Amino acid sequence: MIDKLLTGLTRIFVQQLLSGILCKKILTDLLRKIHISCLLMMAGLSTLAQDAAFYEPYPGAAAMKKVDASVYKPYHSPSGNTHKTRPWLVAGLHAAFWTGSYIALDKTWYSNYPRSSFHFFNDNSEWEQMDKMGHVWTAYNLGRASAELWSWSGISRKRSVVYGGLSAIAYQSIIEIQDGFSAEWGFSWGDMTANIAGAAAYVSQELGWKDQRIQIKMSYWPYGYSPDLIARRNQLFGTGPIERTLKDYNSQTYWVSANLKSFFSKSNLPAWLNVSLGYSADGMLGGVENKWTDKQGNYFDRTNIPRVRRFFISPDIDLTKIKTRSKLLKTIFFTLNILKIPAPAIELNSKGKLTGHIFYY
Repeated sequence: MIDKLLTGLTRIFVQQLLSGILCKKILTDLLRKIHISCLLMMAGLSTLAQDAAFYEPYPGAAAMKKVDASVYKPYHSPSGNTHKTRPWLVAGLHAAFWTGSYIALDKTWYSNYPRSSFHFFNDNSEWEQMDKMGHVWTAYNLGRASAELWSWSGISRKRSVVYGGLSAIAYQSIIEIQDGFSAEWGFSWGDMTANIAGAAAYVSQELGWKDQRIQIKMSYWPYGYSPDLIARRNQLFGTGPIERTLKDYNSQTYWVSANLKSFFSKSNLPAWLNVSLGYSADGMLGGVENKWTDKQGNYFDRTNIPRVRRFFISPDIDLTKIKTRSKLLKTIFFTLNILKIPAPAIELNSKGKLTGHIFYY
């Protein structure tokens, strides 16, 4: 049943892309994060379909109950036969997403801008590097979700992890290559480095520790734009709450969340307790500076609004370390673990100001 469901979803997704049903103004960041959500959903469905003895996310932490070594062998059905068609199904699913994303971006976004020969573009100084953090987060979680799908297909855990990381880089590369042929942008080595770093963060931990001791997460809290900046916000980051959640750099915080019990196995710390280091920036109304010209030719200078970097330390929860026998809850926890749990935090900003937050998200 799960095979038919995945095949059907793949077919519907491709048909929608080819017929132009998707929104006409799909942006690259939005599509990347939609892709994560789709893969996480698929990975969750595959987890529900697995045998209880097959695979539990992130085994091997010293504080966790030991999992039998057989979980790293290819999955076998109750009849004892390896699912020979599943690797092809998962490969087809990935190919459909890659091809569909390329077509959607080309038709709905890049076609609105002049083409050029392949070239490079240095955007490392833009958006206080929040866009680069977004690339790391996206690639990490794409690799994580993709690896679960490959694992469900029946191939070995090691190959699943490697394929997951490569799949994440491949998907991100499609967008970078399209940027390279657009006169408006260009292939960004900074973006590509961030993509590789995110995928490598997942693969290296899974192969080395067989556990994600250090996770990359995101949180969102709407930035307080003044009424005279709402039009600029809508122009840059979209008009709807979902779109702004995925695209508004002023409202996002990215976290590196480390599981304490994994590093201090003999301690009495809860297995789910993490400590997180966060980074955000706000006051950004343009890539490099707060100056811009609108479509009507009106010039705006809002350099009176400071661009501020913010650094945080905060407790967190690794939802995948919460013990439960419910496959549904395991799937929910696995999916929601891309997000940082709201918690108290200490902040130091680029102006040297130290602030405590009773509640930060």
